[in-house]
Amino acid sequence: MITEIVIGGAAAAISGVAAFIIARKVDASKYEIYIEQAKAKAKAIEHEAEKRLQNANLYVKEAELEAKKRYEEEIARIDSEYKQRVRQLQKREEKLAGKLEEELEEISKEREEIKREKENLDALKAKLDRLKNEYIEKKKEAMKLLERASGLTDSEARELVLKHAEEDARSDIAHIVRKYETEAKTEAKRKANYILAQATTRFAGDFAAERLINVVHLPEDELKGRIIGKEGRNIKALEMLLGVDIIIDDTPGAIILSSFNLYRRAIATRTIELLIEDGRIQPARIEEIYEKVTEEFDQKIFEEGERIVMDLGLSPMHPELLKLIGRLRYRASYGQNALGHSLEVAHLAGIMAAEMGGDETLAKRAGILHDIGKALTHEYAGSHVDLGAEVCKRYKEHPVVINAIYAHHGHEEPNTVEAAAVCAADTLSAARPGARREVLESFLKRVKTIEEIATSKPGVHHAYAINAGREVRVIVDATLINDDEAILLSREISEEIEKGVQYPGEIKVNVIRETRAINYAR
Repeated sequence: MITEIVIGGAAAAISGVAAFIIARKVDASKYEIYIEQAKAKAKAIEHEAEKRLQNANLYVKEAELEAKKRYEEEIARIDSEYKQRVRQLQKREEKLAGKLEEELEEISKEREEIKREKENLDALKAKLDRLKNEYIEKKKEAMKLLERASGLTDSEARELVLKHAEEDARSDIAHIVRKYETEAKTEAKRKANYILAQATTRFAGDFAAERLINVVHLPEDELKGRIIGKEGRNIKALEMLLGVDIIIDDTPGAIILSSFNLYRRAIATRTIELLIEDGRIQPARIEEIYEKVTEEFDQKIFEEGERIVMDLGLSPMHPELLKLIGRLRYRASYGQNALGHSLEVAHLAGIMAAEMGGDETLAKRAGILHDIGKALTHEYAGSHVDLGAEVCKRYKEHPVVINAIYAHHGHEEPNTVEAAAVCAADTLSAARPGARREVLESFLKRVKTIEEIATSKPGVHHAYAINAGREVRVIVDATLINDDEAILLSREISEEIEKGVQYPGEIKVNVIRETRAINYAR
């Protein structure tokens, strides 16, 4: 049994080895086949590469032949063009050479002509010199004859002739001067009207008018007796302390305070209103309330001046000037509130200065300060112009501001655009209808004075003040006054009115010269 098993295992091992050997031989034969196939493919690829290389060589040779052919053709074309251009240049050169010879011939001919002309001119010059010398000699002889005949020397005769010529030309000169003066006035008026129109249309201010009285309303009429006090001691204390007239009449529920000083009248009004609210009306209480109101008003006017300057964009400014600006609220001129007038002037002057290329801010500063002296006229002697200029100099204001203060009433000529704008704005604000009120007597007196100044001139028939005294029409005798003298007459009348009459705004002097020829057909 064991033997069989051993024999069977040996047989199996032998068969396994044989199978392995056979498999090895089979694989080796397959490898040889693969190698042969790879060699065959490699030969085919090599053959294909050789074939492609041959084709590439043929393509290169063809391209080289084609490029050589194109190169030869391009060389031939360039050579042909070169030869053609050389022929053209030769022809042009031959043509220019021919023209040059012709021009040289013409130049030689012209040179000959110039030479002949020069000889002729030299001859003419010599002839002219000879004639000039003869003319001078003849002139001397003629002058000697004239001197002997007229008894005048050469210089005297020349002076006489020039004098006559000057008299003949005088009328022509006057006509030319009048013409250009008229044109200049027309252009200046047009430009001024444009600037004023721009300013007035861009600023619309309220009418700032003030009255001479204030009305204090009372809750009951019994308070009138308490205001009067025992034997009138309260009302006497009030009038003495406040500096106003207190009018107590039959008007129900009201008393009237009268004073030309708006500041004192405003303090008095506020003092009496507080006394009425408090109910204790007696001299000691009156003084206490008055001092309190005075302090409040001092602070109020400073704050108002500071606010106005800030609104106008004019900071910084000295505190004393701020107080004075605030006090203008309580000043009036011809019934026009001074602060309202100054604000209007500041805005108008700023607009006009900007239109004329000036400093708008500086013009506003000069406008708000131009009447600053009116805040001091109740306390110091002198005109508001001098007082205003002095206080502005003291606090180092700009020279343009000082000039505007003097110029707006004619104390100086305006030196700058800003000062001129302030003067124009002041006239606009003061002269517009309704801005100011004047008493009838002063108005009539002023109008009469204007007419008397005009009628006092020789050659004037009539003079009429019209347009509320802002224009005077002067009728002159045409046989005594000519056109040129009419211009001088209007200037003389206007200058005399400026010196002798006080008036707001400006007065137009219109001289009328008229010639009438009358006849009748019968």
